[in-house]
Amino acid sequence: MTYSDVLTAAREALSGVCAVCPVCDGKACRGQIPGVGGKGSGRAFTVCREFLDRVTLNMDVIHPHFEADTSVELFGRKFAYPFFAAPIGGMKLNYGGLLSESDYVQAVVDGTRAAGTFAWTGDGPDESIFQTTLPLIEAAGGAAVPTIKPWAQEKCLERIRELEDAGAMAFAMDVDSAALINLKLMGKPVFTKSTEELRELVEAAKVPFVVKGVMTPAAALRCAEAGCYGIVVSSHGGRVMEDAPAPASRLREIRKAVGASLKIFVDGGVRSGADVFKCLALGADAVLVGRPYAIAAFGGGAEGVQLLTEKLGAELAETMLMTGCRSLEEISESCLEIG
Repeated sequence: MTYSDVLTAAREALSGVCAVCPVCDGKACRGQIPGVGGKGSGRAFTVCREFLDRVTLNMDVIHPHFEADTSVELFGRKFAYPFFAAPIGGMKLNYGGLLSESDYVQAVVDGTRAAGTFAWTGDGPDESIFQTTLPLIEAAGGAAVPTIKPWAQEKCLERIRELEDAGAMAFAMDVDSAALINLKLMGKPVFTKSTEELRELVEAAKVPFVVKGVMTPAAALRCAEAGCYGIVVSSHGGRVMEDAPAPASRLREIRKAVGASLKIFVDGGVRSGADVFKCLALGADAVLVGRPYAIAAFGGGAEGVQLLTEKLGAELAETMLMTGCRSLEEISESCLEIG
């Protein structure tokens, strides 16, 4: 199987749900929620791709030849690449039930592990979405990051106990789903979270806690104040606020505000290893990739996910060679220009 085979199979499997466009930019699926698109006009999805397309890289190949070191250390473990499968849940609601929740999570957890990285897993209005992830995370030796919704505080604490019992190496909360229409349609209440509430979760957990859905320096500083391990700069794939900017465009000022006090992840429109490089140069420690992993899972299961991961990894290593960066630590804003 090749990655081209994966895409061909995905177009057939996802017919009527996702067009598997040559470039996944949110234009063909505008407003498809439930579904795979962005909210309303789809602008918050399309700007993610548009911003990264405006970032160009400074080529520099006058240096001794080297094999780029693409590895990264997070959550006390070392991984082959600084990018991971973003949390996606709701196969029945958003993908027509063409894959079961269990089959999808199995594909992304196993496929990313085979390639030396890991997956973030999802949560949703149906209790089974989260519960499905737990035995698969346990079987993977905890090498996954379950993501919980911003439920009422007591329910969040219950989720933390469950994921810790499964051996998860860390967990996240996608606070950007506080107004997600899918949850409203299902009558499942979720809430914004105060600094004090985040601190309560940090103190209750035995594993690192990452807050997903941080888009301003002020919000990032509140997460640092609460003692969080990290944040994901994210607009929930453009699915929750029509006028949100591209998350990658916020990286520089957020990094300037928090310094090294938080690990910074980012998602939104990342489609290649060069895009991963751009996000790292703008200030991220690591990157999450969403819809392409869903396409890979539908087109090739765990093998398709592994092929996508290795493809992105090879592209990142090539970009590092072409910009003279031997390791991730050498990637900086000096490597790029923004048009």
